[in-house]
Amino acid sequence: MTDPLRINRRNLLALAGGALAGLAMARPALAAEGDADVYVVTNRKPVEGAEERPWFSWQRSGGTRVVKAVLKDSGKSLLGRAVSTVTGRWSLVSVEGLGPNDPVATLAGAVAGHDLLFYVHGYKTSFETSVLDAHELASGVDFDGQTVAFSWPSKDALIDYGYDRESAMWSRDALQDVFEALGRSPSGGKLNIIAHSMGALLTLETLRQLWALSGSTDLAARIGAIVLAAPDIDVDLFATSLKRIGPLASHITVIGSTKDRALAVSGQLAGGVSRVGASVRAQLEPLGVKVVDASDYGWGVIGHDVFLSNKDVRAVVRRAIDRGARAQD
Repeated sequence: MTDPLRINRRNLLALAGGALAGLAMARPALAAEGDADVYVVTNRKPVEGAEERPWFSWQRSGGTRVVKAVLKDSGKSLLGRAVSTVTGRWSLVSVEGLGPNDPVATLAGAVAGHDLLFYVHGYKTSFETSVLDAHELASGVDFDGQTVAFSWPSKDALIDYGYDRESAMWSRDALQDVFEALGRSPSGGKLNIIAHSMGALLTLETLRQLWALSGSTDLAARIGAIVLAAPDIDVDLFATSLKRIGPLASHITVIGSTKDRALAVSGQLAGGVSRVGASVRAQLEPLGVKVVDASDYGWGVIGHDVFLSNKDVRAVVRRAIDRGARAQD
């Protein structure tokens, strides 16, 4: 008789399919109308000759590009089209290049004087979805600064968790270059980093790498909130990393859920090691970070993206941003 507690990799991937497929279901609408733009930093490979979607692929590029994505709100659900995963109303209609010069420096100049909501997406996310989610998050928390998305090369497929994790780690240098440029900008505003799932691992590893090289107190003063939503990070790795990022650790808020089925699957794929986003508060608070348990919030049975879909959890993100602003003052 087969032990029901034994789960092989094929079954885990099937579970992942069930857990993650629910992310495409209908969600509660946010009030928004008109057009919007999001600056996007990406190290994805452009689709050759494409002037329309998908613009950028899952493949890795030899360089980093900065573009401005233009979004349109139809005011109604657009079934059958590539639209935002939260409201089903926003669509990405065009992508504009920002010129041939140093793209990261160009970004720093373009957003100078503005507070930033800097979004780093997670596993199984296309270029288009990463941009739309960044805007939906900014809209959902009533952020009145500039939104920036970092779109790293995710393969956007359930069976390619390994590829995505390697791509996330490969993207650390590109993300570090962006953080450094924004930190050096003399007229820059507050940098609020919101990272989801595997993007939280990329963000934490980049901050660790950056702090080890520079230890810049100027960067710590520039950063406001660091919100790690459903972070797909090994708990032990998280604990050791916090010791390496100095005062940046005090900026971190973890939003997690013990009911997060996607992270339960991720933990099994990682050899049964628990993930930060699925850990109880008592495990994390002694590490010196703020912890929000969202186990009783959200919709459906997945529990992996409540920071996007639930107004109470979005309010947590808003409070973290406000707290970072007050700390600067």
